[in-house]
Amino acid sequence: MAAAGSTRVIVIALLGNFAIAISKFAAAAYTGASAMFAEGVHSLVDTGNQALLLLGVKRSAKPADERHPFGYGQELYFWAFVVAILLFSIGAGVSIYEGVEKIRHPHPVENPIVNYIVLLLAVGFEGYAWRAAWKEFNVRRGKEGVFSYVRRSKDAALFTVLFEDTGALLGLFVALGCLIAAQALDMPVLDGYASVAIGGLLAIAAVLLAIETKSLLIGEAADPKLQEGARRIVLANDCVTSVNELLTLHLGPDDVLLTLSVDFRDDRTSRDVEEAISAMEREIKETFPEIRRVFIEAQSLAGHRAAAERDPDAAPDQETSPSAE
Repeated sequence: MAAAGSTRVIVIALLGNFAIAISKFAAAAYTGASAMFAEGVHSLVDTGNQALLLLGVKRSAKPADERHPFGYGQELYFWAFVVAILLFSIGAGVSIYEGVEKIRHPHPVENPIVNYIVLLLAVGFEGYAWRAAWKEFNVRRGKEGVFSYVRRSKDAALFTVLFEDTGALLGLFVALGCLIAAQALDMPVLDGYASVAIGGLLAIAAVLLAIETKSLLIGEAADPKLQEGARRIVLANDCVTSVNELLTLHLGPDDVLLTLSVDFRDDRTSRDVEEAISAMEREIKETFPEIRRVFIEAQSLAGHRAAAERDPDAAPDQETSPSAE
């Protein structure tokens, strides 16, 4: 469900940006507007980026195999990081270069009415794509704050499109405002400043996107509420005395790996422990469908502490079951 929503948002953005890119380049060639050329580069880069995101979504859905036993979910994060690099290097770089050239050698924009029409149409297309991304984003975050959810979200495809579309809309308004000012004040140099400003917006969006995807690429834990819920399920089992350690890792937006080190009561048989592990695993997956893999290790608290002393990075994460008190 979540993946389908993200894919729909990407497809809408891709089609819109492709149509906008063609119209912007045509207008730039006809009028000689630097800001319009920068906007054309922006839309072309966005189109390529969304194609890469679609590739990432498709490849991340590949089933696990012998070479990748935990699946390909993290491919989406890799391609989102590639998008950030392209947005910064090509999108921002070309826009700023074109703007600097126009500032050094300003010339009046011919037939500016064409630019205004194209920009207004682009605002309509881009606004529709942004609205689709924002609507899906709101469904996911619920009542949580925007910045808080962006920091917590693991759906790289969705927040990548939202970042890009937000930057695109801001860039369109900058281009429109500067072209109007350049014509009204007879200052063609403002067209160049608009291009530099658009490049700056792209650079900011790229840096923010790179920061978010970097954290996911190197391995990010699941939401604390999910961890606490899984912990409560394990501690509620009357065979468990304590949870020594609980670790989670996002392998994809809706694919979480959960590992636990659990201390079981000494008076329980191995069959009791096996049945308890099966029951806990089943309940955890039913309660939290995003947890796809659960590994539960039976280990005494003393054994876990001894292992932690040998490896200081593996600090005890003990919590005692009420049944053991």
